[in-house]
Amino acid sequence: MTSLDTYRLLGRSGLRVSPLSLGTMTFGEDWGWGANEAEARRIFDLYVDRGGNLIDTAVNYTNGASERLVGQFIKAKRERIVLATKFTMARDPGNPNSGGNHRLNMMRSVEQSLRQLDTDRIDLLYLHAWDMTTQPDEVMRALDDLVRAGKVQYLGICNAPAWRIAQMQAIAELCAWSPLVALQIEYSLVERTVEHELMPMAAALGLGVLPWSPLGGGVLTGKYTTADVDPLGETNVAATRKGIIASSGHLNARVIGIAEVVRAIADEIGTTPSQVAIAWTLANPAVVSPILGARTLAQAEDNLGALNVSLSSGQLTRLGEASAPSPIFPARFVGRPMVQQLIFGGASVAAR
Repeated sequence: MTSLDTYRLLGRSGLRVSPLSLGTMTFGEDWGWGANEAEARRIFDLYVDRGGNLIDTAVNYTNGASERLVGQFIKAKRERIVLATKFTMARDPGNPNSGGNHRLNMMRSVEQSLRQLDTDRIDLLYLHAWDMTTQPDEVMRALDDLVRAGKVQYLGICNAPAWRIAQMQAIAELCAWSPLVALQIEYSLVERTVEHELMPMAAALGLGVLPWSPLGGGVLTGKYTTADVDPLGETNVAATRKGIIASSGHLNARVIGIAEVVRAIADEIGTTPSQVAIAWTLANPAVVSPILGARTLAQAEDNLGALNVSLSSGQLTRLGEASAPSPIFPARFVGRPMVQQLIFGGASVAAR
């Protein structure tokens, strides 16, 4: 058992953050399914009053409403809050330079976030997704400029290949620029492929891992069944939460099977499936602070209860076996008994 005010260090930095973060993509109704201002305020107050300090948003969430609401809510508590936001996503449809990782969009996006948040600084700025076009030295130099200007305090990255993040971190270290200290990636019982490269990379290079969608977009709450599986999937931007989950690829028979194991364990220990799923992510030593994305006060209350859940080794094994990702090369090759014998000469060598 732990609590929101039992803080953890974020990656290689000295920044102290809560073991659960409050995601605010659900703040605002502009996208058709979020929380209104009053409900968003109740969720915020619940989290902060219990000692939570890491608030996560992005310049484009609910068309800017998320940042504006967060800016209002933190006003009287600004020095207690670690405020995280993101840039990359386009803010002006049809304008190619209103999105991407390049310096022009980065600077404009940060200025817009500062206005929407009504604050003088961003405590943690994430690159939201790798755009496949901008050179990494342009990104890292521009990020360092923002830190030196005092507009940003710490840097993070989301949704990018492990090799690219490693390259960017190496550039920052060689040039004495500000390093990345946080990695925000999708991670849950239904998305474990990040365990192959991204999570080991984060541990080796000093990035704290903050999983988004620890409930698998809601599938792990148990509210979907095989009857909800759409073999064709969603192709357009969906206006409903179910449509968003379907488009993510997480609404399928395999994932429903994982959710059933989660529900069975929740029944055994007298808790909810959501709490079991979040507690599973917290059991990974690489994870610093899973990001919660509640739309109602009841959901937020339930999710925070995960801090009181302790899973046994047997339960962790069952969850691990139900959700294990298939191995990939080169681990699939190097892990073969014959190859291990050749590497170590048949001797027993302790792993790090």
